[in-house]
Amino acid sequence: MILANAFCIVLLVDEMLRSLAGPPPAPLDCVRATELCAADAGCSSRYRTLRQCLAGRDRNTLLANRECQLALGVLQESPLERCRCKRGMKKELQCLQIYWSIHLGLAEGEEFYEASPYEPVTSRLSDIFRLASIFSGMDPATTSKSNHCLDAAKACNLNDNCKRLRSGYISTCSRELSATEPCSRRKCHKALRQFFDRVPGEFTFRLLFCSCKDPACAGRRRQTIVPSCSYEDKEKPNCLDLRGACRADHLCRSRLADFHTNCQATFQSLTNCPGDNFQACLGSYAGLIGFDITPNYVDASTTSITISPWCSCKGSGNMEEECEKFLRDFTENPCLRNAIQAFGNGTDVNLAPKIPNPATTVLPKVKSPVLLDDVNDSNTAYDTRASSAPAPPSRPS
Repeated sequence: MILANAFCIVLLVDEMLRSLAGPPPAPLDCVRATELCAADAGCSSRYRTLRQCLAGRDRNTLLANRECQLALGVLQESPLERCRCKRGMKKELQCLQIYWSIHLGLAEGEEFYEASPYEPVTSRLSDIFRLASIFSGMDPATTSKSNHCLDAAKACNLNDNCKRLRSGYISTCSRELSATEPCSRRKCHKALRQFFDRVPGEFTFRLLFCSCKDPACAGRRRQTIVPSCSYEDKEKPNCLDLRGACRADHLCRSRLADFHTNCQATFQSLTNCPGDNFQACLGSYAGLIGFDITPNYVDASTTSITISPWCSCKGSGNMEEECEKFLRDFTENPCLRNAIQAFGNGTDVNLAPKIPNPATTVLPKVKSPVLLDDVNDSNTAYDTRASSAPAPPSRPS
């Protein structure tokens, strides 16, 4: 009895100490962490050693060298081990290179490739809805009753930054170079990355995830990223080859890892999303746009949502099962599907302590923010011009 009481007291004291300590400190970005490491002679020396160990070597070679092991052990106790990056930050690529150099020795296999190097997302869809309602003007008389994707384009046109960057990527991705080369895919991808990294989610999410009840709206939604240049190709590569090429690039690898972290389907949550955070999943999805692994809607269906990168599992050989598993992370992902539907419906997860039975849960309806209309915007999928200019005719898919 005395031991039981003592154990309870220990648990109570531990809980009190945790509450007094407050939340864990926010992670440093890896560029700042290296600056702190450089100011410490021991850390700086070990970091230089680790960089030499990594030069042209794989993980097994790194761990087989005692000097490399010692360097990694010291760095695990430094700010570098806990550092993370922010999407779209200055020196993002440098930050990611630092992150991966440290974590090469800390994880292996899929664990290495599917751990996000980015700071966790703490905002929710409700924050996006609130900001969108502020920026949209909330004028019901000027919105489309059936085409929310058209409303999203009009709202973007009313924001100088959104309009400029959207016009930029549409122009770049639509510019034909020659009869054999319809566009510069590399420049198109770069322009798309700039748009989705620099324009707030209250605009980009509405363009990507607007809800549709008719084919015209769904077709416009699919055309958002100018798929003829950014997405489609003459042939579909093997999905594992596409994934391998992505993982060889620090930036693409990071975005794909972030997608796996935040959109990995789980049946331990109400929404099938990690932490029931739709916002984190949708942001990670948007972060993949502008790479060869860019995902998109496979068709203009209004009854179902199917997302996929432009690839297939043909020719996978004995890796076909792994290939199909990777592809299903997009095509049959309940977390991603639920997140897109929740955004389109203007709903978010009820985070009240009392959680109803998942079998009978109905997600609470939040009035979808109304987007201010631009009277001269039209159903043209790529129209981004000023309100004084007439809209061009519809571009065929």
